[in-house]
Amino acid sequence: MDNNFKAYNETAEILKALAHPVRLCIVKGLLEKGICNVTYMQECLDLPQSTVSQHLQKLRSVGIVQTDRNGLEVNYSVVDPRIKIIIDTFIGGDLNHE
Repeated sequence: MDNNFKAYNETAEILKALAHPVRLCIVKGLLEKGICNVTYMQECLDLPQSTVSQHLQKLRSVGIVQTDRNGLEVNYSVVDPRIKIIIDTFIGGDLNHE
């Protein structure tokens, strides 16, 4: 048994961030589409923009997603390659959009 608690803590934070149905849906959608803005996600999820933004902030805070600003538009994408493996393993589906 090792005691690499720093790595375990980082992994636990990522898993906690994914442990919400809306965030799982957002991440799966980003993996399928590649890049999306909040408005697009809000319309797809039929949730208030503020709710989607709060979930995206949580995903961003643990390094799952990143932003790319294009003028006034902010686009989100999944940046952590481990996330695709996690989603494929637990949810399944063809996410090979490469």
